Amino acid sequence: MAKAIKKGFLCPSFVRENWLLLSTVAAVLTGIGIGVLVREYGNLSKLDKVYFAFPGELLMRMLKLIILPLIISSMIAGVAALDSNISGKIGLRAVVYYLCTTVIAVILGIILVVTIRPGVTQKASEIDRMGSTPEVNTVDALLDLIRNMFPENLVQACFQQYKTKREKVKTTTAVDKKSSLFREEPTTMATTAKASENKTQEYKIVGMYSSGINVLGLIVFCLVFGVVIGKMGEKGQVLMDFFNALNEATMRIVQIIMWYMPIGIVFLIAGKIIAVEDWEIFRKLGLYMATVIIGLAIHAGIVLPLIYFIIVRKNPFWFAMGMAQALLTALMTSSSSATLPVTFRCAEEKNLIDKRITRFVLPVGATINMDGTALYEAVAAIFIAQLNDLKLDIGQVVTISVTATAASIGAAGVPQAGLVTMVIVLSAIGLPAEDVTLIIAVDWLLDRFRTTVNVLGDAFGTGVVEKLSKKELEQMDVTSEVNIVNPFALETEILDNDETQAKESYINGGFAVDKSDTISFTQTSQF
Repeated sequence: MAKAIKKGFLCPSFVRENWLLLSTVAAVLTGIGIGVLVREYGNLSKLDKVYFAFPGELLMRMLKLIILPLIISSMIAGVAALDSNISGKIGLRAVVYYLCTTVIAVILGIILVVTIRPGVTQKASEIDRMGSTPEVNTVDALLDLIRNMFPENLVQACFQQYKTKREKVKTTTAVDKKSSLFREEPTTMATTAKASENKTQEYKIVGMYSSGINVLGLIVFCLVFGVVIGKMGEKGQVLMDFFNALNEATMRIVQIIMWYMPIGIVFLIAGKIIAVEDWEIFRKLGLYMATVIIGLAIHAGIVLPLIYFIIVRKNPFWFAMGMAQALLTALMTSSSSATLPVTFRCAEEKNLIDKRITRFVLPVGATINMDGTALYEAVAAIFIAQLNDLKLDIGQVVTISVTATAASIGAAGVPQAGLVTMVIVLSAIGLPAEDVTLIIAVDWLLDRFRTTVNVLGDAFGTGVVEKLSKKELEQMDVTSEVNIVNPFALETEILDNDETQAKESYINGGFAVDKSDTISFTQTSQF
């Protein structure tokens, strides 16, 4: 048996079919080796480190380049191909699945961090702080999320997101001239309290745009646009064909990028290893990191496969093996959006998921499904509470779970977006927001693991939704055998010859034959 398996892995057909996966694994190992060697024996300046990591930067830029056309074409083509009722059911199933897995991930994280208690043996003063605290207000962040769902300029949404920040308003204390100029009152506790009331700080909301694709706004627009095209029937067929062709062309570009991926990954990993300045922080935060990684491993290795097996009744680990290329890419890039092109390719080509499902579910999943991020935020919030010797009651733990779930859904699919949402979770339970700087030093590494879990959750979601939507998809396949767009197609084919003869008979009278459905009147008209 072992010989047969070994022979299967070494046979030329296996290597030919999985050359990209094998070369990516080799690139990861090579990148780690080169990074360790250069860090140990090379003496690179900061400028040299930037130049060294340049091939890896190119890979990231290529993957991000393809995100926009991929999301737009796949969402519109996928939704337009579905009936509005069916697309509504599929969307509801996908959202319910994502919400359930996120809640399970948060509960798992809370159980682990309360059991292992990684912050009890340490004090906040013993850990070096790094970076700065993002300025975030919970209410404003939620409103910004809703604002971004409805961008005021669609073109601008392709490269900018809207965000607001609070600015202090200089207030002038109202003074009674008669009493202040002509009569002095003794300073008492009452007058001090009155003065403090008059000096209540006021804020104003200032809106601005920051760089980055407004993925949520584009998805909402593409969703509506796709439904409208689908309802237009024959008139919308031209647009459907266009977006289908755009999606096909985009996926072919993705295949070209895949050829460069192993080279880029080598320098992406090696460059990151060289760039890390303080490895001592990993020892200090070792137990916290272990808690997060154990939670992610349980969620990815037990919870998600179990859900897939219960619903789909197929081997979840073979499914996960089919997504190996996407998981490795997520691990290297730490961005679920940048991994999206590879996720599409693996889901459709390796796991043979229906394109009508992947085109609709995967872009939504890359935006709102953040299982790994939710688990990480729950663990990090309670870890920071333990560092500050703060005893959390049941209400605060529930607040953490609800806030971590909501914040993870709103987290953009970009590197280290979890830090911004982390501040929201800390503020919700009254912890100092600046304590997020305690874990920034190791966030780049944990971000890669949680992004991998996010992508795996998206992939399992396509399999689950496809299984649950099997009846609707089969019904669509049956009805698509009849030409619904043009039910009179057979009649028109019969009438084509008669119409052609009619058109030709008018040539001598002054009408010209036109291959389109219009007849043009010529200058030789006898009428």
